[in-house]
Amino acid sequence: MHVITRPKPKDFKVLITQLQQLRSCLSVSSSSSTTFPAKTDPFVHPDPETLSQLLNHRPGVSQLKQIHTQIITRACSSSPSLTHSLIHCYLYAKDLTTARTLFNSYPLPSPPTLLWNIMIRAYSKLYNCQDPIKLFVQMLALDRTLVIFPDEYTFTFVITSCSHQGSLVYGEIVRGMVVKSGFESNLYVGNAVINLYSVFVKMEDAHKVFDEMSDRDVFSWTSLLRGYAKHGEMRRACEIFYQMPVHNEVSWTVVISGFVGAGRYVEALGYFREMLCDGKVKANEAILVCVLSACAHLGALDQGNWIHSYMGKNRISESSNIFTALIDMYAKCGRIDCATRVFNGISRRDVHNFTSMISGLSIHGLGNDALSVFYQMLAANVKPNAVTILGVLNGCSHSGLVEEGSSIFYNMESMWGVVPEIEHYGCYINLLGRAGHLERAFEIVKRMPMNSDIVIWRSLLNGCRIHRDANLAEYIINHIGQLNLHGCNGGEVLLSNLYASLGSWQGVVEVRKLMGERRIDSDPGCSWIEVDGVVHEFRVADRLHPQIVEIRDKLKEILKKASVGGYVANATQVSFDLNDEEKEQAVAWHSEKLAVAFALMITPTGTLIRIVKNLRTCEDCHSALKVISKVFGREIIVRDRSRFHTFKEGGCSCNDYW
Repeated sequence: MHVITRPKPKDFKVLITQLQQLRSCLSVSSSSSTTFPAKTDPFVHPDPETLSQLLNHRPGVSQLKQIHTQIITRACSSSPSLTHSLIHCYLYAKDLTTARTLFNSYPLPSPPTLLWNIMIRAYSKLYNCQDPIKLFVQMLALDRTLVIFPDEYTFTFVITSCSHQGSLVYGEIVRGMVVKSGFESNLYVGNAVINLYSVFVKMEDAHKVFDEMSDRDVFSWTSLLRGYAKHGEMRRACEIFYQMPVHNEVSWTVVISGFVGAGRYVEALGYFREMLCDGKVKANEAILVCVLSACAHLGALDQGNWIHSYMGKNRISESSNIFTALIDMYAKCGRIDCATRVFNGISRRDVHNFTSMISGLSIHGLGNDALSVFYQMLAANVKPNAVTILGVLNGCSHSGLVEEGSSIFYNMESMWGVVPEIEHYGCYINLLGRAGHLERAFEIVKRMPMNSDIVIWRSLLNGCRIHRDANLAEYIINHIGQLNLHGCNGGEVLLSNLYASLGSWQGVVEVRKLMGERRIDSDPGCSWIEVDGVVHEFRVADRLHPQIVEIRDKLKEILKKASVGGYVANATQVSFDLNDEEKEQAVAWHSEKLAVAFALMITPTGTLIRIVKNLRTCEDCHSALKVISKVFGREIIVRDRSRFHTFKEGGCSCNDYW
């Protein structure tokens, strides 16, 4: 039973005071349109303590300005504590300009170290901003009698800013001050220094700082791990990973994304499986996007399907990034139907979803469908970006849609604000070259506003190859020589192959000699095939696969039957002066042929064969796979560097237009 006692007079006084303060609070926080009364209410006199309490509640921008006005009108601007709170609030509201103005007019000779740190930290979050260092220098220039010195937090924020700015020189100068000030053993300062050296690929220095730290936390380990992984040093990254006392979500994300970034997709999927078996960490969005990307690159459809199912069973929300990764994975694994299903299931599509779908349709040679999605995107008022335009042009190129591609290329800047870059020129030149408009394409190359690279010339030379224009090819080769494009990625290999196709063996010898002098190697042909969830890799003339002897015997048998079915070896692009029999042997061991032989050897009759290759499929393999698909009654899907080829019943989905 509750007993109600009669209030005493002093209780009424306290209650009235509280009600007055509450009324003041309500006048500030009720709405953005509310203003303080022009004349002072006799019952409301917000004193510094009340104003400070209001600031402690982090008011919105409009209310903050009203409180700031009251501080000025009440002549409280000289209060260090209120100025301190105001600076906090303006920084919370992301108004650095007003915060800096208040900071510069601080009522005491200098703000305390805490405020210096707060301001430096706020600016350190901005990239390419010099203000943290300027503030730090200003702090160092203060009169020593003010007893305002940098502390461990100051050094941490300044060094972090140097990492963001890309300023190693300043970072190392500040680190020298850290040592002189006796903060080198501080955990937070040490973590900042490790991150600084990691950003600038000075991993030996980063590791040395790490080894000298007496105390380490999760951030210490992950900073070092991220540094090695970011720069592709995955062996060292794995050593650090397995030395870590605890593996958390961040460390798993760093190591898996590191393998994907280094192009080591099989290992990325291996670590993903290890993480799931460990059972202590659930896959987050970043990890799922990475492993879906790995599946996409490998063409590992079974594993991609499993990951999609895993997301559903674990009720992982499908964000825009996840949707984009799923569309990309299904498209690159040859299931454009599944990619379309995912795309159609998105309620609110953004530019990344549209771009992924357009690019997927394009690599399948479905140029008209890609254009349809592009027009659907425009109708939805979603503005295309540079990658979107590249995907559409690529679709037009694979489908021979010259008029449509030309219209998009010449209107991309005026209609969508996308300035044509060298990749767009390369795609458009490829479109014209494939369609036989070689002279027109060559004129565009000569009028480009930027210097042409070897990719541009490769696109044009590919058109010469398709349409057997040896004269223009010879002219282009001479032109490349005059432009001194040797040393560009793929240039020497391109010239060597083209000389070989023209029968100019002296030219081949000269280019190969130059490649030897410059230690330039051509990328070896490599193909991947997934069988029962395991990805098998084959290289040209492979001898490393455990079953390579049986595979080679099977391939000889396949080519023999294919010859009866009409296959004739085409070795025009062999880059060595060999006799016809030796050339046939050279093209016989191409990686995709070995992958097909392996699939025919171990998979049941009628099973669909999916292969991913890192280079363009050569003419000989293209001809061979068409015949093999008919002779053995198999559908064979090959994703090469530029597009998909679906070989079925003696034909190819590209209609020999690739």
